[in-house]
This record gives sequence, structure tokens and C-alpha cells, in this order.
Amino acid sequence: MEFLYPAIFAVITFFSTFLGGLFALRFKNKIHFIMAFTAGVLMGVVSFDVLPEIIEQLKTSDLGSIEVMAALVSGFLLFHILEKTILIHHAHESEYADHKHPDVGVFSALALAGHSFMDGASIGIGFQIDPSLGFLIAIAVISHDFTDGMNTITLMLANKNSIKKSKIFLAIDATAPVLGMASTFFFKFPANFLVLYLGFFAGFLLYIGASDILPEAHSKQSSLKMVGLTVLGVIFIFIITCLV
Repeated sequence: MEFLYPAIFAVITFFSTFLGGLFALRFKNKIHFIMAFTAGVLMGVVSFDVLPEIIEQLKTSDLGSIEVMAALVSGFLLFHILEKTILIHHAHESEYADHKHPDVGVFSALALAGHSFMDGASIGIGFQIDPSLGFLIAIAVISHDFTDGMNTITLMLANKNSIKKSKIFLAIDATAPVLGMASTFFFKFPANFLVLYLGFFAGFLLYIGASDILPEAHSKQSSLKMVGLTVLGVIFIFIITCLV
């Protein structure tokens, strides 16, 4: 029974992520509207999920805010450097909206899978500490993993990857939390690593949300409806975090 509940919740996260990706595929013809909403979701996750968790972790960590902010900036700059130098081959800014490289989508999807792995690990660690804490963490993870699946498909398609390839990386992202949960049966992550990881991932989310997804969402058509969807994405995550 000790491992049963975290295993059940990890499997639920698999289906939550996969269904989110299928939803994005089903409405791929309206991908720019989905991207506008997704950008808001990412901003909301950083503001109402990741950063508050960092603040709580710092209360019991021997790390300071400077180290975490350095990790955040590193996450932002690393993806920026990779995208602007290696992945898009020095594309001119004036051509950027139409110059997409599949590797950008792959790198983004793998980074999201890394986050999903940590989501699953968080479920396992939560249950090791206290079953009620594990349950709350699991509910939070399941709630936002649906949008993780959407984000994976959105990032892959936006960077000119095929639907087949997008589905493969969706499966990787959906499997990641199950593997993350299973990893906690064998070892524990150092507390300082978790805090720094959260900072790094916050920087990554800020970059792909504000510098990648949002500009692409408005590259073909910009309207108050698109802006409203971004705001709705932020509000959606705010409500989810308040409820769980």
C-alpha cells in the first residue's frame, strides 16, 4: 500500500498529459489561439506555482535568493543562447517569425519532459513525507499536466515538426512523471537541487512563454481575443492553484 497511491496518481498524470496533447492536436488549425492561451498558462505557472514553491523551499533551505535568481537567469539565458546561435543558425530577426527549426521544438519538449519527471518525483516525495501532502501535490500535478501536454504539442508544431514526431514526444512527456515517481522508490533528491531546479525551470518557462510562444501567437493575427486568451490562461492557473 505504501507505493500504491503514488503509483495510481502517477498513472493519472500520464493520461492527463496525453489528453492535453490530443486536445491540442484536435484543434491544431486554431493553433495560434491555443498558443495565446498557453503563453498565459506558462506565465501563471511561474507566478502562482513555481515561484511560491521556491519561496516556501527557501524558508528551510541553506540557499539564498541570489542563488535561485542566478538559476532562473541561467534557465532564461541558456535557452535564449541555444535558440539564437545553435538551433536557428543565426536567423535574422526580421525573418524570425517564419524561420522555425524543428530542433527548437524538440529541445523545448525535452525540457518540459524533464519538468514532468520532477512532477512525478514530487508526488513520490510528498507521499514519503506525509500521505495528505502527497495527495495535494498529486492533485496539483494532474491539474497542470493537461496543459503540459498541450504545451508539448504546441511547441513541436509551432517549430515545424510533424504530427507523428509530435506524438512521440507527447508520449515521452506523458511517461516522464511515471518514471519520476518510480525514481523516488530508489533515491531522494537533495533539497538544494530541487530549489535550484525550480529556479532554472522558471527561467525557461519565462523565456518560451514571453519570447517564443506569445510572439508566434500574434505573428499571423493579433486581436483583443488573442490578448483575452492569454489573460484567461493566467487566470486559469491562478484558480487551479487556489483550489488545490
